[in-house]
Amino acid sequence: MAAPALRAGHRWLFGLRAASPRLQAPGGRRQSHDQRPRAPAKGLLAAQLERGLFQEIFPPQAAEEQLPGLLEAGRLPVTAYCGFDPTADSLHVGHLLAVQGLLHFKRAGHNVVALVGGATARLGDPSGRAEEREVLPEERAQENAASLRRGLQRLFDNHRELFWSGEGTRLGRAAVLDNASWLERESVVGFLCAVGGHLRMGTLLSRQSCKARLSSPGGMGLAEFLYPALQAYDFLHLHRHHGCRIQLGGADQMGNIMSGHDLVSKVTGEDVFGITVPLITSTTGDKLGKSAGNAVWLNRNRTSPFELYQYFVRQPDSAVKRYLKLFTFLPLPEIQHIMEMHAKEPEKWGPQKRLAAEVTKLVHGKAGLESAKRCTRALYYSDIAALETMSDQELQELFREAPYVELMLEPGTTVLDLCRKANAIVDGPRGYRDIRSGGVSINHIKVTDPDAVLVLGQHILNNGLSLLRIGKRNYYVVKWLQLSHEEQKC
Repeated sequence: MAAPALRAGHRWLFGLRAASPRLQAPGGRRQSHDQRPRAPAKGLLAAQLERGLFQEIFPPQAAEEQLPGLLEAGRLPVTAYCGFDPTADSLHVGHLLAVQGLLHFKRAGHNVVALVGGATARLGDPSGRAEEREVLPEERAQENAASLRRGLQRLFDNHRELFWSGEGTRLGRAAVLDNASWLERESVVGFLCAVGGHLRMGTLLSRQSCKARLSSPGGMGLAEFLYPALQAYDFLHLHRHHGCRIQLGGADQMGNIMSGHDLVSKVTGEDVFGITVPLITSTTGDKLGKSAGNAVWLNRNRTSPFELYQYFVRQPDSAVKRYLKLFTFLPLPEIQHIMEMHAKEPEKWGPQKRLAAEVTKLVHGKAGLESAKRCTRALYYSDIAALETMSDQELQELFREAPYVELMLEPGTTVLDLCRKANAIVDGPRGYRDIRSGGVSINHIKVTDPDAVLVLGQHILNNGLSLLRIGKRNYYVVKWLQLSHEEQKC
């Protein structure tokens, strides 16, 4: 079994961390993550172990002998890759640590490949699953793959624009590829002849996930069984055509990484390596993801910048320091300072807000972070100024379950007219009484006169919107049509 070897690799990494001095700005002065001196490439492994980002390295003996030299500053850059299967049309928070790993390689001057599994997604990865995945149609796989490529490129672009000063160590190159471009050209016989002889059945059958599935009532299909072989071939292809020496993956991907290592080393005679990153779990210990039904998505149409921001703001104190190390590029001394200030002023939620801001900016850019903060002020602080600068899209994202209604503003429209046209209250005396009793608010202002005429600038904001609330939680977003430019400025 591989467990002793992996433990040996972890002990070696622990030794690297112990021998590595803390990085600090000259004179002990803290610097921002955009301006601090860059870590030399030879310190990449130890630095990321200290942050908790790199978890296991395989194979440990070869890694101990070769990786420090390969990653040493001043040498030719190494290429690392990580795969992302497009089983959905968006990445989620559970993928972010693998992306962070690639970004740290780039920051140390190395090149990276983000590989979208447009072909392998149709088979489905059996790792950690008790039953077979639903077959993904080819058209859906292609659509999902295109969306993931755009999402990955957006992360690389946001990092370069917002988290890289352009000074010191060169920023490595990034490529976003799809394995459908080579796997779909391979014939079955050609693939088996080229690869099949190098992959041992005993190794594939010995994996815990494979043994558990084979002994289950449902068993395991051939397509799932061959998934590790196809992923291993990806490593071989990327090694041949892009010089990849390192594969990154989640902690549950070590079996697939080992298959890739075995294939590349047997076919080429060269040493390659695998590195795992931790799995992010929910507060109940479940892995975050689509299958578990608890994914926090990175595409705006699935999870808004506000929702992503709030996910990290709500992280408990027990997790926030670890998440600052994993999900941000803040130097460790700065993180320590943030936590020390938090101990003095816990009511300000300083670490959570900083964590949320850093992640939201990486995922959605500056505009996304501003949108998240604007939505936060509008919802939790009843900030009218924030509310009236919100776009239609932001209001619909903020009140995702709320009805969105477009109405014509007619002269003399009253509060009662608005509530009835929006189908927010029942017809008849009861709806009238609900307004009189204070159960209705417009733009966070309680209204109690059903016959009051709507006033521009008060009931109707400058952006032509009204936020109607009935009771404590029932919201209605109203868009007023054909307001003149003069009316909107009133």
